[in-house]
Amino acid sequence: MGGPHPRPAHRAHAPARLALSFGTFAMELAKCRYLVVEGPIGAGKTSLAQALARHLDADALLEAPQDNPFLARFYADMARYALPAQLNFLFQRVDQLRGLAQLDLFARATVADFLLDKDPLFAHLNLSDDEFALYEKIYSHLKPQTPTPDLVIYLQAPVATLAARVHRRGVDYERSISEVYLARLADAYSRYFYQYDDSPLLIVNSERLNFVDDAEHFELLVSRVEGMRGRREFFNLAA
Repeated sequence: MGGPHPRPAHRAHAPARLALSFGTFAMELAKCRYLVVEGPIGAGKTSLAQALARHLDADALLEAPQDNPFLARFYADMARYALPAQLNFLFQRVDQLRGLAQLDLFARATVADFLLDKDPLFAHLNLSDDEFALYEKIYSHLKPQTPTPDLVIYLQAPVATLAARVHRRGVDYERSISEVYLARLADAYSRYFYQYDDSPLLIVNSERLNFVDDAEHFELLVSRVEGMRGRREFFNLAA
């Protein structure tokens, strides 16, 4: 189906909760209460979010694609099932985030593998104009007030790497995901985070990183986060 016309991205408006030193920015991972790991399918966001939650003794707030009854049908027929799949994820994410409206400084931290403000990205990509108009009305009515993340880690990888990882994990309904769709998705993520400035952002090239099987890679990432002195920085593991 024809893609929707470009529309302005939704932005978070809640005040940021940053770990700051006097006069200069300094990231302190242990003091972060709400972290988000984002990236296109196959980038490794859920694996990293789980690893960070274990490292910080934090709660993991993870997407549950297995609970979306429309997802398999969406990948088989995107034009027909984009709207119900999108709305199901929206309802799921809103329900998960309602408890974060007031973060308790003395409670456990939270690490999520999704950013609700990015939810319209998929809607832009997959819905027709009429469907998107309906989606926007529902989104604006449902969107809860949530804290701005202390840190967002955005994982990137070449499309060929994303495709190889998706196919390697062997989820049946994901086998039909094409590199063309992954390329459109990766491009949409890049454009979204190019203009994202609501939270400190670490952009990570995850092509040569394996946070599940290589503890050294995870420690390198943690060190890179702790070394952040600007609100927007990059991490790329040299070959």
